[in-house]
Amino acid sequence: MGLGIIHYDPIYSIYKVSSTFRSLPRATAPFRLRAFSTTVHDKPSICTADELHYVTVSNSDWKLALWRYFPSPQAPPRNHPLLLLSGVGTNAVGYDLSPRSSFARHMSGQGFETWILEVRGAGLSLQGSNAEDIEQSAHAISDKMEDVLESATNGSVSSKKELDNISGAVSEPYNSASEGVETENAAVIGDLARLATAWDESKLVATLTETFTHLSERVSGFLSESQSKVMSAKLLDQISKLLVDSPLYEQFNEVRGKLATLLETRQSSGITSQITDLSEKLVDIIEAGQLSVSPPLFDLQARFTATIEDFQKQLDLMVKYNWDFDHYLEEDVPAAIEYIMKQSKPKDGKLLAIGHSMGGILLYSMLSRFGSEGKESRLAAVVTLASSLDYTSSKSTLKLLVPLADPAQALSVPVVPLGAMLAAAYEVSSRSPYALTWLNTLISAEGMMDPDLYKRLVLNNFCTIPAKLLLQLTTAFRERGLCNRNGTFFYKEHLHKSNIPILAVAGDKDLICPPEAVEETVKLIPEHLVTYKLFGDPEGPHYAHYDLVGGRLAVDQVYPCIIEFLSCHDK
Repeated sequence: MGLGIIHYDPIYSIYKVSSTFRSLPRATAPFRLRAFSTTVHDKPSICTADELHYVTVSNSDWKLALWRYFPSPQAPPRNHPLLLLSGVGTNAVGYDLSPRSSFARHMSGQGFETWILEVRGAGLSLQGSNAEDIEQSAHAISDKMEDVLESATNGSVSSKKELDNISGAVSEPYNSASEGVETENAAVIGDLARLATAWDESKLVATLTETFTHLSERVSGFLSESQSKVMSAKLLDQISKLLVDSPLYEQFNEVRGKLATLLETRQSSGITSQITDLSEKLVDIIEAGQLSVSPPLFDLQARFTATIEDFQKQLDLMVKYNWDFDHYLEEDVPAAIEYIMKQSKPKDGKLLAIGHSMGGILLYSMLSRFGSEGKESRLAAVVTLASSLDYTSSKSTLKLLVPLADPAQALSVPVVPLGAMLAAAYEVSSRSPYALTWLNTLISAEGMMDPDLYKRLVLNNFCTIPAKLLLQLTTAFRERGLCNRNGTFFYKEHLHKSNIPILAVAGDKDLICPPEAVEETVKLIPEHLVTYKLFGDPEGPHYAHYDLVGGRLAVDQVYPCIIEFLSCHDK
């Protein structure tokens, strides 16, 4: 990979990061979407594409990363660009692990101009207001990702310090997610000294007021009214535990009742004033418990401060990770498709698309939406890899997520730092006594991935997942399958209205999306439009969830099947 050169195009208002050994075409037509990229002389090292683009999402400060691979001059010319969509909590690295194992590079070698979208919260996608900030953040994310891989290569990553580094390795949101988990665990085990702060009555009153005000405002629209009640009750329960069996418990309950009533009322300046007054009373009660009650409640002020800080961090995580599946479907993917159309200019205004896992679910859902509305999609053909809209008939391990279908439970776990968790477990799962080797089989079947590539996949491909996203995805385990956030549109019920050719691919040993789950969706599609292919033989080799993309035999078995299908519909 050569050094990257940045070309600024004032017509498109973008920075294009490209390789020095290749002369690339310049776009010349006006374009109304804004996009940003890095402004240094080499693109982030984690990105091995020919170019790195950033696309702005309407009504959002997210900048979505698009990895671009130009078609080989020796390959047959193609009529449509190709968009790759990744699974839940994963990024572009899974499609481009190394020069010898790169699905994206293989497809560009077959003549397809290939793009990988990193949705919000994934990989190099980030939040920022200007090109300079985006450049710095992208390089920082890239450096952290490579630091994690280097740390795992050079030695154990199981020490406390190294695990902390892993927690912040993939993206800035990772860091805050892991901090939230860490402080919660610390509180549980009683490590309160670390969380305690000097007693500052005015500061604490302000923090309490802010917290309760956020709840009355339903945390910037994240929480529904019922969820807000759950959260406020949870906070007040935590405070009450500090005062149980003390003479102050009755006073606290009186304040608690008044606060609960206020939090059910719409936010106004008058309510804010009342919340401040009640917050002062709570602080006074805690101070009395610390100083004047006999016997005094030791460390009560520190424990109270820690409780509020922990709860505030949880609310902050909810606001920061405030997106779900429909945000990807309605905002991220359409923005990327429109951008690719302007860059690639296919004659018929369509593209080809491949989605792995959740990426395939997104494609199914798009076709369902277009079909229900009687509109033409911008897709010429679609390939789904290990994807389904309905998991009810399968034994998918994703059923472990079903408890998150309870909103109260989801609020207790505002994010799942999947990347940090897998990185932390990597040493345990890959070394004797192999206590967690079962994790490996969820990703790849035995012998299907080179150990070094598997290591990069685990350490660099996974991200933090909002509970809000998982909450919506769990509807795929209900009778009518995946639905929109409001529960008013069931995607599988309209899939038969689509007129787009689909290749649905499954792996025989996929524990996440078993073949029967894939078949459940395939049978909804008109027979003349769908092709179903199951990879894996009873005697081996076997294909687990990721092997369809990066398994050692995929290039000889899976890729040709996909290329043949896409070539047939690239007209």
